[in-house]
Amino acid sequence: MKFETPAGTNPIDQLKVVGKPTDRIDGKFKTTGTAPYAYERHDVAPNQAYGYIVGSAVAKGRISSMNLADAKAAPGVLAIVSTLDHKPLPLGPQNTANLFGGAEVQHYHQAIALVVAETFEQARAAANLIRVDYARTKGKYDLEALAPTAPLEGGGSGEGSAAPAIDRVGNFDGAFASAPVKLDQQYTTPGHSHAMMEPFATIAAWDGPKLTVWTSNQMIAWAKRDVAKTLSLSPENVRVDSPYIGGGFGGKLFVRADVPLAALGAKAVGRPVKVAMQRPLIANNSTHRPATIQRIRLGATKDGRITAIAHESTSGNLPEGKPEVAVQQTKLLYAGANRMTLMKLAVMDLPEGNAMRAPGEAPGLMALEMAMDEMAEKLGMDPVEFRIVNDTQVDPEKPQRPFSQRQLVKCLRDGADRFGWSRRSAKPASVREGRWLIGMGMAAAFRNNQLTKSAARVRLDGKGMVTVETDMTDIGTGTYTIIAQTAAEMMGIGLDKVVVKLGDSDFPASAGSGGQWGANNSTAGVYAACIKLREQVGQRLGMTGDVEFADGEVRAGGRSAKLADAARNGPLTAEDFIEYGDLAKKYQQSTFAGHFVEVAVDSFTGQTRIRRMLAVCAAGRILNPKSARNQVIGGMTMGAGAALMEELAVDKRFGFFVNHDLATYEVPVHADIPHQEVVFLDEVDPISSPMKAKGVGELGICGVGAAVANAIYNATGVRVRDYPITLEKHLTRLPQVA
Repeated sequence: MKFETPAGTNPIDQLKVVGKPTDRIDGKFKTTGTAPYAYERHDVAPNQAYGYIVGSAVAKGRISSMNLADAKAAPGVLAIVSTLDHKPLPLGPQNTANLFGGAEVQHYHQAIALVVAETFEQARAAANLIRVDYARTKGKYDLEALAPTAPLEGGGSGEGSAAPAIDRVGNFDGAFASAPVKLDQQYTTPGHSHAMMEPFATIAAWDGPKLTVWTSNQMIAWAKRDVAKTLSLSPENVRVDSPYIGGGFGGKLFVRADVPLAALGAKAVGRPVKVAMQRPLIANNSTHRPATIQRIRLGATKDGRITAIAHESTSGNLPEGKPEVAVQQTKLLYAGANRMTLMKLAVMDLPEGNAMRAPGEAPGLMALEMAMDEMAEKLGMDPVEFRIVNDTQVDPEKPQRPFSQRQLVKCLRDGADRFGWSRRSAKPASVREGRWLIGMGMAAAFRNNQLTKSAARVRLDGKGMVTVETDMTDIGTGTYTIIAQTAAEMMGIGLDKVVVKLGDSDFPASAGSGGQWGANNSTAGVYAACIKLREQVGQRLGMTGDVEFADGEVRAGGRSAKLADAARNGPLTAEDFIEYGDLAKKYQQSTFAGHFVEVAVDSFTGQTRIRRMLAVCAAGRILNPKSARNQVIGGMTMGAGAALMEELAVDKRFGFFVNHDLATYEVPVHADIPHQEVVFLDEVDPISSPMKAKGVGELGICGVGAAVANAIYNATGVRVRDYPITLEKHLTRLPQVA
């Protein structure tokens, strides 16, 4: 099915099942421990051996030699796969860092060996017996030192965020120079780790030339393609299976070292091998959100209208890596005739920087929305009103291209009313409760709506059961449920009559999970397949014209029959996909939110406590408000972490992230935030898809960091532009305690 014209009235609009707050149909399996994650697939292949990854102890250089003798002689050891015995494995298009093979070391904890043994403990013990000699070379690990000479570099995240190296509209320099009110500030964000609960894990088994991997991966079709390329296999000889994923946040968009190592280990020992990347390796061996240094300049008239806006960002990555696209949202979020965005990329020898939840917008809005708050203060304007004055209903760089839906102003106004924004004191450090300094802050949120092809297969059996098969993944976001809701709505049945099967590369290729594109596109693919199935049902039952599917029946022309009757003589199967025409070229499709935060800062210790948070979101039709809320409050919590505690600390002497475990890389939990509220505007976007939906999950993290930072400033009067805002950065500047 090709989606080329705005969606009209269709079966989804009945909203009998879609749009209802529905419990996750996979929830009972997860809460009872019967949902098998990758490392727990004990039943899929007999006689599994255990692999243990050895990571490089240097960040840059070459391996001179590896002494494996003691390790090979250790109890239980079956084989050792050494990087010196393999040429560097070919990489998929999204990968940057070498996954395995060769003597060259690109980054700390790069995989250099896999020990395979009968038990995990034996593999771990033997790994500690390997002796490696390195020829260490000098590396580049300090972004601040490299930034002044970093070259211009454009690029994209692959998740809908992209920008050229430099982009100009109008005359920024002239407009900024003549602006009555100006702001010119620098902001920094550190590297962030995905810190997902489930590690990278894979079980690999060979059957002759055919390889099956049970793994934890967000994008099954990409994984199948990349495994085939990396191991020089025909794609038809590769199967990837990933029905449950315990968090990915972008880190599991593409194949990591655990997959090829498990496959090579299984080949070496002639039996299945399971590998889980050890927690201390994850931060350095896999990917992270790169640190940024951002400069923002705003020029405005005295009544608050932006006349000049510039956003520059510098980030670092390995050779052939991409920049963190922190300027992308600035191209679209606010009006202003004279504009400039610029990105620079420093070549560094730290681990690979790549997609992490809301790449581009998450760190970019941490700077832009703090700058907007600072500019509002310079103008003497309320921060909410300053943003409203600079709203735009068209792409600022292409005014002939309107937004398909843009209710940012309503998000901000409704949020301000609901949060009690009018009670905020505009004078910083003026509200106290005992020893606590109290402040409110807000920020706008923005994330693009990306459309991508997605397919599904649906089957009706003689019992009236509908089975949906698609390689779409559920990364904890409720995919099983919204796909079931879509099929139930389309076929006129209850959720108890739908079976959903996900995450298997033998199923039709879906959009996959990432970039906030999964829900809208995968359900649209199911919609397309159900349209075909409805046609087959009508033909089988001899019903034409306006055919209604409801209550387990099919009705047309005064006749009715049970849906199951259509499959009495054999099941009906339909397969189709959604693909998109040129609507995305004619309309800018984005999602918006207003974030509001109240904090308390201890006037003695400088510790910050978030007291309440609110997000008001405009993101098209919300397919399941319950799971959508879960995604947004999760994003809000991650945004709070980025604002207050998350930071990959770089050892600039030896080139690695020091805090590479969950004990020292601090992340917040929901218990750290007493109250979170999420409101979804009643909105549909017929330009987006037949579902009239958009993504919402990553919108929850966008802007939150700045809202927290702005609240801290309102509470204390101390502006910290260097994230995370830890107590030592403002403690000595807090108001005097009486």
